[in-house]
Order: sequence, then C-alpha cells, then structure tokens
Amino acid sequence: MQAVEHDHTHHDHDKEHAQAWAKALLLLGLGLYFVYNIITGNLANYVNARFGWLSYVAAGLFLLLGAISVGVLLRGPDDHDHHHDHDHAPLTWGVLAIISVPLVLGTLIPSRPLGAAAVEGNISLNSSVSTSSITTFTGDPLTWNVLDWLRAFNQSDDLGSFNGREADVVGFVYREITFPDDQFMVARFTISCCVADSSAIGLPVVFADATDFPADTWVQVHGTFQIGEFRGDTVPLLYADTIEVIDQPEHPYLYP
Repeated sequence: MQAVEHDHTHHDHDKEHAQAWAKALLLLGLGLYFVYNIITGNLANYVNARFGWLSYVAAGLFLLLGAISVGVLLRGPDDHDHHHDHDHAPLTWGVLAIISVPLVLGTLIPSRPLGAAAVEGNISLNSSVSTSSITTFTGDPLTWNVLDWLRAFNQSDDLGSFNGREADVVGFVYREITFPDDQFMVARFTISCCVADSSAIGLPVVFADATDFPADTWVQVHGTFQIGEFRGDTVPLLYADTIEVIDQPEHPYLYP
C-alpha cells in the first residue's frame, strides 16, 4: 500500500515538475517573442507607437519571470519548496495550452499590418472620424494624410470649397466589386491603442487606369479634389494625376 502511494506521489511530482518547466519555457518564449517584434519593427503592426513602451516592459517581465523559474528548477526543490508546491497547485496542461496560443499564432502567422481583406466593406469616408478635437488646420495641405483630409471635410460647411484643392496622400488600394473600373479608395487603418480598436478610412480616387493597381498595393496618389458622387453620397473625389507604387510605410497605421 505504501509502495502504491509512493508511486502516485512520485508520478504527481514528475507531472508538476514537467508543468513547471513548461511554464518557465513559455514565459521565456513570450519574452523573446516581444523582443523579436521590437527588434524587427513588427511591433508597429499591432500597437500604437505611443504605447510601444508597454511591450518593452512586458518583454522584461516575461524574461525575468522565466529566468527566475528556470533558476528555481535548476536549483532543485528543498523541503520548503516541496511544501510550497503542495500549497499552491501548478498550472494545468490545459491552462498552459491556452496561454501558449498567442505565442504559437504569433510564431506561425507572418506579421503584417491590417489590409484590404480586413476592411470587409466597413470603411468610412467621414462618420467614424472624430472632429471633436479638431483645431484650425495649419501647414502645407500637401503634407496632410488621409485622416487629415477627412477631418477637414467633416469640419467644413462647404465641401465645394475643396474643388481644385491639391492633395498628395499615401495608403493601400481598397476596391469593392461595385466600384467603377476607374475608381478605388486609397485607404489607411487608424488605431487608438492597438489593432483591436482599428477603423478603416479612405478617400475615393478616380484614375483611368485604376485597375492596374491590385488591392493592398501601397501607393502615393497626387491629384486634385472635385465634388462628385460616391456610394450614393456627394463627397470630394481625388482625381489622380499620378499614382506611384511605394513600399509599405514604417508606420502603416494613422493615430487619431
């Protein structure tokens, strides 16, 4: 009877020891994953640049906790540790598996910013762009981005005043099957904190050879605005003089 109890206790100890190693390696893996995203610049695909420091903190904490866990395991249990282990139940394999999901997905799925596939028709020309904090626009309008122009439109009482206004904007190509062949939207995603609160915004572009630019192509569009119909609304349309294919910007998102 004592031998059976001893075998059972030994089995439980081996199981807890394996789970403790799994937890330690998971902590180190999460820490290294954060470090990797920081070094490669992939962090910008997930969070607002203003909150990037939180990822540095997370990387440090995960690596510290992982290193401490490994140190404890390598030191081996003493009587106090053995008593402590029985007072506090270790994480189960199921919990460890759930915690590992973000690490597994982040490792297997290539990091990339949100694009046309993530829009799914939910793209705004004005309604989702807040104007509550808008002040008088200053500076050269040719330096304004998609978000700046939409805010300017929302603030204006006379959209006709934008006729003939010159613009130079950067974004990715977004197109729906209902768009005419000479139109697409130059789009960007805005995020306040992270991709979980992202919103797609865009400006309608008119260009004779619009179909030459596949969806998700990053472009720089230079042209002038003319008021016209788009999706049943009267809005400024950007009639492109030139469209240049460019590399994805270092910071693909805009921050309200």
